[in-house]
Amino acid sequence: MEVLSNNDLYCTAALAGLYHVYDPEIGLNVVDLGLIYRIDFNESDKTIIVTMTLTTQFCPMGESITEGVLQSVSHAFKDYKVSLNLVFDPAWTSDRISEEGQEFLNR
Repeated sequence: MEVLSNNDLYCTAALAGLYHVYDPEIGLNVVDLGLIYRIDFNESDKTIIVTMTLTTQFCPMGESITEGVLQSVSHAFKDYKVSLNLVFDPAWTSDRISEEGQEFLNR
């Protein structure tokens, strides 16, 4: 599972917090679940854009998950404004789950 970014060092710091944001129905974090597609940082205007998806467009916990993502990244980068780009193209599939996530889910 690869998360794209224009700043690998900052992305690593953002991902460290995102490992603690879980999909409460599945019990797996958003990184290992493969929901985070891209995290871009603009240092000149202190903004971060997180591009992510949900397992389905009608995910009943979608608001909780996206709020957790925003809070986590905002906490890690206090001087930045964080926004979310929620996309469903490409659609999430279970192929995006990391090896660790597969083990957790006993797949």
